[in-house]
Amino acid sequence: MVAYGNLQSCPPDAEGRAVDAGCFLRYSDTPFFSDNQTTNISPFLGGGGSNKNKAIIGGVVGGGGGLLLIVGLILWYKLSRKAKKAPRGNILGASELQGPVTFSYKDLKWATKDFSDENKLGGGGFGDVYKGTLKNGNVVAVKKLAIGSSRAQSDFATEVKLISNVHHRNILRLLGCCSKGPELLLVYDCMANGSLDKFLYGERRGALNWKQRFDIIFGTARGLAYLHEQFHVCIIHRDIKPSNILLDDSLQPKIADFGLARLLPNDQSHLSTRFAGTLGYTAPEYAIHGQLSEKVDTYSFGVVVLEIISGRRCNEMTVEPLTEYLLEQAWKLYENDMHLKLVDETLDSNEYREEEMKKVIEIALMCTQSPVSSRPTMSEVVVLLVTNRSTDLAPATRPMFIDNDKRVRGDTSVSTGSSTSHATASFTEFTGR
Repeated sequence: MVAYGNLQSCPPDAEGRAVDAGCFLRYSDTPFFSDNQTTNISPFLGGGGSNKNKAIIGGVVGGGGGLLLIVGLILWYKLSRKAKKAPRGNILGASELQGPVTFSYKDLKWATKDFSDENKLGGGGFGDVYKGTLKNGNVVAVKKLAIGSSRAQSDFATEVKLISNVHHRNILRLLGCCSKGPELLLVYDCMANGSLDKFLYGERRGALNWKQRFDIIFGTARGLAYLHEQFHVCIIHRDIKPSNILLDDSLQPKIADFGLARLLPNDQSHLSTRFAGTLGYTAPEYAIHGQLSEKVDTYSFGVVVLEIISGRRCNEMTVEPLTEYLLEQAWKLYENDMHLKLVDETLDSNEYREEEMKKVIEIALMCTQSPVSSRPTMSEVVVLLVTNRSTDLAPATRPMFIDNDKRVRGDTSVSTGSSTSHATASFTEFTGR
């Protein structure tokens, strides 16, 4: 072989090599590999270029890791986008909704002194509410639903599933429940100041100044905006009224009593359902035709705002000069640019600016107008309440007025085209949910 022949001329050198086509021969009097079979790369990193080489190796390793991370994030994003979302209308059966803490009937009975009258805070159509002190010293409100009522079981399941997953500063927090006992029980944070109606036309009438009233209006609007547009399913409360708005130690509002709440599927503009709620606060399209949408809550909110401003019940009729419900009177005063005659006489006129008061009244009327599509969303209402900008809007249009027997009152075709006062709050464009 040619290579072998060439190699014969190398000795007595310590090392020799011979190369031919397809052949490489080498001899040496030292081992070709170290005993531990590990390559020492320090010679390649030695000298003045060591930092540069380390940086290159670090960059390669770091870049590879970063690339793997990016690829992983892309795959996770695509998979999460494909994940099946729980239908809005079936959210009560969705597995991601967590149930509340379960209390024992014995503990709640002890906390409320056996549901004594002295601990009773109030009552509603489907049960009474009691003040309770738990063994750890926490003060709670215990709502007792009568099992005998036809809707109690349904109301209980609805309220538990919905409210245990709703967390907002203006929505009453559900602490837990009890379904093992002679009554169905719901446990809430206890609101020291009770319900709003006591401050408007109850034993504490006149105790709220304008700033406190405005804060209640704004907080309630913010809570409804969360329910309608920010929670992962649109929740329609269906029974917004002062007795269902509770006040904490700082007189901040908490929307309560979700026994009648319904869910609006995202592919529907409204539901057709049997009427439930309180006449006077309920929108005409729902009370008469059973058409339920989140704008029903918007209407109720508008009526509540008028009550907060006037200190009058919405279904209380004036005697002179004409028998009118609150909403009728408010629209008539608006049309004649006499907004301020609606304001509660117990309010100090030095506490508010007239233009601000007029704006809030007009926002309330916008919430009650017809058709339904002309009512603002609650997120728009939140913006309208705090913005200082103003621009003329088309005159608000009167709603249909109904009495306590669901009978239409007055001329339902009347509009405010001849009104001397236009709503003067600015709208901001909002996209759908």
